[in-house]
Amino acid sequence: MGKTARELAEALGLHLEGDGNVLLRGVAAPERAGPHELIYLDAEKYAARAQASAALCAIVPEAAPLPGKTLLRCTKPKAAFARAAALLLEPPLIAAGIHSTALIAASARISRGVAVGPYAVVEEDAFLGEGAQLGAHCVVGRGSWIGSGCRLHPRVTLYPGVRLGDRVEVHAGAVLGADGFGYSYSDGRHWKFPQIGIVEIGDDVEIGANATIDRGSLGDTRIAGGVKLDNLVHVAHNVEIGAHTVIAAQTGISGSCVLGHHVLLGGQVGMGEHCTIEDGAIAGGQAGILNGKTIRSGQTVWGTPARPLAKFKEQYAWLGRLPELAERLKRLERQILKP
Repeated sequence: MGKTARELAEALGLHLEGDGNVLLRGVAAPERAGPHELIYLDAEKYAARAQASAALCAIVPEAAPLPGKTLLRCTKPKAAFARAAALLLEPPLIAAGIHSTALIAASARISRGVAVGPYAVVEEDAFLGEGAQLGAHCVVGRGSWIGSGCRLHPRVTLYPGVRLGDRVEVHAGAVLGADGFGYSYSDGRHWKFPQIGIVEIGDDVEIGANATIDRGSLGDTRIAGGVKLDNLVHVAHNVEIGAHTVIAAQTGISGSCVLGHHVLLGGQVGMGEHCTIEDGAIAGGQAGILNGKTIRSGQTVWGTPARPLAKFKEQYAWLGRLPELAERLKRLERQILKP
């Protein structure tokens, strides 16, 4: 798989400077790149690294000088580099063909080009779309639906009825569709609340290793297209996550929370139940969002309990001065109370 610099520029809408016939077969960091691997420069302070690279072609900002190389200019080099990588790199195979040890129910529907790895299990009435790949020891539960081009890495588990759109990538160890954590207390014990909904995942979603997404209780858990979940993210029952939201590792989202589109959550964010995060809002790492709280569209919050970033910074600065202020208070008390 390879493209010339000119073909890449035309495909991505970049401005070409230099030899458009340079053949590109991959991408790399400047120090590791060979002549036919693409690099990028997103700040002039890194220009020396790019200039010294063996790479013949680079994606660069609109005004950055890089003599002697073929240049692809744009306003957002890092984003353009990521798009270029998608065109130049073949994703590695997770499985090839149907392995002899795979167990596939007679009623399962297997589309053209599906690959199933060793010891994977596909249960009754499941559907695998065209070109889907299942790694070793995956389990696809009864009645689940996997869209075309999906990639399930080893040991992914889909409980019955889970539905994946097209081109969904699920990394190793993730569990989709387990029961939500729902109980009602009565007569001295906890009674399990019904967990009979499903999990629906939109197109082009990526789910990190060991992430967990619970099925809905009486409704469904829904994740819209383009969402990216990092490793060890937990999504509880009846949560709804809007398109192109990004959630970093170890974040926990309690039941019935609603996240809008293009929301950003940092690592280890904790959300109580029935919270609402409106479109485009940002929660910094380790923010704690209390039950029923609403974060407004475009707002950035941090801290526990989560509060607007400017307020958090002010309060945090005062917190760092508490020992000094406590000593001043003690001196004032001694002066006032001095006989």
